[in-house]
Amino acid sequence: MQKHVFLRERGLEKFNPLDRIITYDDFDRGFNGWMDLTPNFVYPDFQQAPGPIDVASWAPTMLSSAPMRFASSHGSMEGTYSLKLSTKPVANRWEEPVAPGSMGCAIKRLSRFGNPNKLQIEAWYTYTPQQDREGLGEEDIRAFGFYFDVQDSEFRYKPGVRYVNSINGQLVKKWQYWQAAEGVTTEEWCGLEDGWYLPGIDNHFYGRRYPDGSSDGYQWVPDGAQELVYNESPDKLNWNYFRLLIDYNKREYIELQSQDRIFDLRGIAPTATPGYKGIDNLINPIFYIETDTNRSVNLFLDSVVYSIE
Repeated sequence: MQKHVFLRERGLEKFNPLDRIITYDDFDRGFNGWMDLTPNFVYPDFQQAPGPIDVASWAPTMLSSAPMRFASSHGSMEGTYSLKLSTKPVANRWEEPVAPGSMGCAIKRLSRFGNPNKLQIEAWYTYTPQQDREGLGEEDIRAFGFYFDVQDSEFRYKPGVRYVNSINGQLVKKWQYWQAAEGVTTEEWCGLEDGWYLPGIDNHFYGRRYPDGSSDGYQWVPDGAQELVYNESPDKLNWNYFRLLIDYNKREYIELQSQDRIFDLRGIAPTATPGYKGIDNLINPIFYIETDTNRSVNLFLDSVVYSIE
């Protein structure tokens, strides 16, 4: 009887990928195609499109050894370098429009490969404020999240989740999933009556936010409260596991895994909009982080696996 032996890189042992791995990004090997989320510089004098959000103000994505004030360089979970997303030290209140520079985003621009039934993203990550002042600083981190930017033959939609850590200095620590509020108008969504930012597109920028942490762009994950490992000081990094599974054919969520806890999201769908010109078969993974105060905060990605079934 013939016996088949499958070998794979040892670093993949800390992931649970689906049948086909599309990308395995260990940032000790470089950027691996991840880049800043930038606007379309196609207008006169290479200006971005007019709108309520200054995307060009976001802080750059970089490779980092996670230097700290007292710990020198922390390194990554395995190795030296992680992908670092950071913000500038500026923030508006939760209920107000997103302040220029208060977010950091990283995107990997991909097209669909094969004929997937499911999409899955996995990552090991950690988060911390800049170590520039006394105190824990945990409440300075407003939120961080992930989403797929997907366009199939009919619709564009953005399945994703957000961990709401703090609202105006008060710790919340709950998960939300992307889904535009029913009945929200384009003007309510982005502040422009004739804007091309349709409800359900770019949820992390747009949509009204409310004092209780709800918003036009996100809904609370049922029983979604979760304490993550933050530790006792901004220089003590603790790596967390993240996984999001999507049903590509149904355009629905399946489940979110955070550490060892699994949240069942079956039957919930992200908001679908008419497809945009020129981006058929789009599947872009995107991570982001947002600050809650006038303090720079960071999201570090040790490694990321995108797989399909």
